[in-house]
Amino acid sequence: MTAEATSENAHLSQSWDSYWRGTGGIGAWSAGGVTHPAIKEFWEDCFRRLLVALEEPSMLDIASGNGALIECALGIFRETPPAITCVDLSEAAISNICKRFPDVRGLVCDASSIPLESKSFDIVTSQFGVEYAGPGAISEAARLVAPGGYLVLLMHSVAGSIYMESAANLDAIARLRDSRFIPLTLAMFRAGFAAVRGGDRAPYDDAAKLLQPAVEAADRIIAEHGEDVAGGSVAQFYSDVARIHGKLPNYDPDEVIGWLARLDTEMTDYASRMEAMKNAAMDEADFRRVCSELHDTGFSLEVAAPFLASGDDRSLGWVLVAVAGDHGSLDP
Repeated sequence: MTAEATSENAHLSQSWDSYWRGTGGIGAWSAGGVTHPAIKEFWEDCFRRLLVALEEPSMLDIASGNGALIECALGIFRETPPAITCVDLSEAAISNICKRFPDVRGLVCDASSIPLESKSFDIVTSQFGVEYAGPGAISEAARLVAPGGYLVLLMHSVAGSIYMESAANLDAIARLRDSRFIPLTLAMFRAGFAAVRGGDRAPYDDAAKLLQPAVEAADRIIAEHGEDVAGGSVAQFYSDVARIHGKLPNYDPDEVIGWLARLDTEMTDYASRMEAMKNAAMDEADFRRVCSELHDTGFSLEVAAPFLASGDDRSLGWVLVAVAGDHGSLDP
């Protein structure tokens, strides 16, 4: 791994650590996970089928995040819970999971190099996570599947609605950062608090004028992408700034300045997660190449297709269900 890749990996890990710790001042830019009713339905159905197919299975969940798959699996395998191991690049994610599920083994590592014995799990899963570590991470996941075991992956697709949403979120955040909304707001509030304490008002008026183009940029972003873009954080931040500005004497300067500083860090981390999500998405050629490699290493592909929600023609991503055993068809 190059020094540049190592640095990027470290920054992404830090970004997800901040996300899973949930330390944001008001939760702005705390969005970034993937939620859709069809996803939960898919995993519930998957685990019900595996409950019938396997007895006392061992399970590995890769890029576990908030532990959604672990919770789902334990809910389905209620009477005979599987022995579960989870891995994630984020130490905070693993810590949270192990606190919630004391019987689950947690491991902090990169999905492209998992220090576990080959062919040691009956079920290997990942929900929009393993692909972040690159195409080689899927081969690494496959390495860990025991004979007759199942590899079940949901992965980001370039044609998917999640990808499109991430692209819009990233565009909104990039434009807000380019407008310098946060540093200009910080300068205005500093000058405003000084004026409230009896200082010269002129610096405050000048700072307010300098902020105006950034306010207009935020208006354009919200008009173009809607108030829900970036999990509603752009609109929320815009609204909070206006509210604080309107009642500035009622606020503690240190709290407001600290809040803005935290939001600046959160926005940077959020942009990193959205960029990573975009970069992780696979086009059809990428996906078919992964399927072919699995097929060539002895996996039978039960499902290899776009993941469609009921009543929606646009996919959420890719779904891959493969069994370690005889060769199967690549056709969905």
